[in-house]
Amino acid sequence: MFNSEKDMSLVDHLTELRRRLIIVIAVLFLGLIAGLLVAQPVYQYLVAAETARQLVFHVFSFWDGIGLYMKIAMVVAIALTLPCAVYQLWAFVSPGLLPHERRAARKYIPFVFVMFLLGVLFAYYIIFPMALAFTSQVTRSMGLEETYGVVQYFTFMSNIVFPVAGLFELPIIVMFLTTIRILTPALLSKIRKPAYFVLVFVAVVITPPDFISDTLVAIPLLILYELSVILAKVVYRRQQRRDAERLLEEI
Repeated sequence: MFNSEKDMSLVDHLTELRRRLIIVIAVLFLGLIAGLLVAQPVYQYLVAAETARQLVFHVFSFWDGIGLYMKIAMVVAIALTLPCAVYQLWAFVSPGLLPHERRAARKYIPFVFVMFLLGVLFAYYIIFPMALAFTSQVTRSMGLEETYGVVQYFTFMSNIVFPVAGLFELPIIVMFLTTIRILTPALLSKIRKPAYFVLVFVAVVITPPDFISDTLVAIPLLILYELSVILAKVVYRRQQRRDAERLLEEI
């Protein structure tokens, strides 16, 4: 990796990395403070949702309430820190890219947060209610009385919402890797079957063990992969056209 003036030494790299990590940690700390301030209204919104309105929550530890507030605050802090972390990562690796690659990849940074937010909304409003309804139905069919701990409810929700939200970053990651010439549309097409298998496996792991939930998660993930291939082709064609123009200029 290098900057525009001279090659950076290993010590320079480590110093730069430490500086950017400090910035991310500082933003995370401020985000945690903001998260603590909004933890109460966020909690009230979540427990007032249709999925939670008919449930009676219990605590099984003196620390459950405090721990839940801290978890909500941490989620808010991570959400607020994500754009900063992505930008700092970009600022660290960008000197090693060519100018046109740097300009192109910079456009993807805002979409990291957008896709994550779309993933959260999709998982929370579509996947999570169906998963909760399925588990409740199984519980009732076994003649069991539903008594849920508030921590267990939110843990179950986060185990579904955040993995799905993370997978929604797939198109952005593929476009970025295509921009820096690590991936190509041909390679993505070649590994389509293994990629499908991995995505379906992930969908099965992060959802309750029923075919409907697995399908509801797997299909959007496969669509996201195909969208990633299409976007990679767009980026690749632009790269080829730019390379051809540069070659003609050199001639």
